[in-house]
Amino acid sequence: MSSVLPAFVVSLSRRAVLSVAAASALAAACLCGAQPAQAQTPVRFTLDWRFEGPAALFLMAIEKGYFKAEGLDVTIDTGNGSREAIPRVASGTYDVGFGDVNSLIRFRDENPSIDLKAVMMVYDRPPFAIVGRKSRGVTADVKSLEGRKFGAPAADAAFAQWPIFKAVNKLDDSKIRLENVGFPVREPMLASGEVDAVFGFAPSSYINLKSRGVPVDDIVLMLMSDYGVELYGNVVMVSPKFAAEKPEAVRGLLRAITKSVKDTVANPDLGAQLVIKRNDVAKVEVELERLKMTLEQNVMTPWVKANGFGGIDKARWDRALDQIGLTFSFKDKAKAGDAFTDVFLPASAERVF
Repeated sequence: MSSVLPAFVVSLSRRAVLSVAAASALAAACLCGAQPAQAQTPVRFTLDWRFEGPAALFLMAIEKGYFKAEGLDVTIDTGNGSREAIPRVASGTYDVGFGDVNSLIRFRDENPSIDLKAVMMVYDRPPFAIVGRKSRGVTADVKSLEGRKFGAPAADAAFAQWPIFKAVNKLDDSKIRLENVGFPVREPMLASGEVDAVFGFAPSSYINLKSRGVPVDDIVLMLMSDYGVELYGNVVMVSPKFAAEKPEAVRGLLRAITKSVKDTVANPDLGAQLVIKRNDVAKVEVELERLKMTLEQNVMTPWVKANGFGGIDKARWDRALDQIGLTFSFKDKAKAGDAFTDVFLPASAERVF
C-alpha cells in the first residue's frame, strides 16, 4: 500500500493546522484585550488614630474595591493623633492624611513655604470634647470646670482648642489644673478618679469610659461645638507634591472616599466588621457604637444633609479663622486660612446622600 497521501488530504491537513493556530492566537489576543495590565498608582495614607470605628470611612473603599477601580493602590496606616498626620504628609512620608484642619491652619502660618492643603472636609462638626464625671463635680455647666484637674495629652487636637474654648466661655484657667498625660492612660485615669475630666475626641473618650465600666449617668460629655466653638474638624489632606504631580489620582481618591462614606452611612455594621479585621483587640459592639456616634455627631450633620458631604461653608470658615485668631497670632492670616480647596471634589450631586 502506498504511504503517499493524496494531495488534497495534505492540503486539508495544513489548512486545519493553520486554522487552529490562528484561532489560538486570536483567543490569546482577545484574552489580553479583555484583561489589560493596568498600573496602579501607589498611595500612602495615614489615619489620625488606631483602627477604630471611624476608620471604616476609608476601609470601606478598600473592601468595595473603590480605590482599585480608580487605579489606586492605597495602603492605610494608623496614626498617633490628628495633629501628627500633618507633619507626616507635609514631609512627604505619606501622600494623604486624615487630620485636624485647625492644626493644619496653624502649621501653614508657621511654615509658609509648605503649601499643604485640605481637599475634603470629613468632620463637619469637630469631635473635640471635654469628658468629665458627675461624681468628680463636673456638670453641663461650663463653670463647673473651674477648680478641677484635667488629663491633657500634649498631642491631642481637642486639648489644642482649649485656649479657644476657655476664651469663648470666659473661664479662669488659674483655677484649673492641667496634667500632661499619655493617650493610653487618659481614660483609665478618669475612670480611677485620678483626674476629674479629660480632653479628647468624644467617640474615643466617651466610649472608652463606658467600656471600662463607668456608669453612663456619671459621664458628662461637653462637645466644644455646643459651647460656642465654631471650628471644623478632621479633613483629608494631600501632600503638595502628590497634588501637583498626580491631580487625577487625587480626584479619583476623593471619588472613592465619597462612595466609601456613603456605604458606611448605609451599612455601619459592615464598617465595624472591617475595623475588627484590622484590630484584633477591639470589640465589634464597641466599634459599632463609636462609628455610629461619629456619623451622627461629626459626619452627617444638618449642614451636610442639606449641602452635601466634603465641602465647607465659607462664612463659617471665616468665623473659625477668627476664633483661632483669639489665641494665635497669625503672621499671615489670609495665607494660613487658604488651607482648603474644593477643586478635587466630585460633583456636588455625587456628594449628596
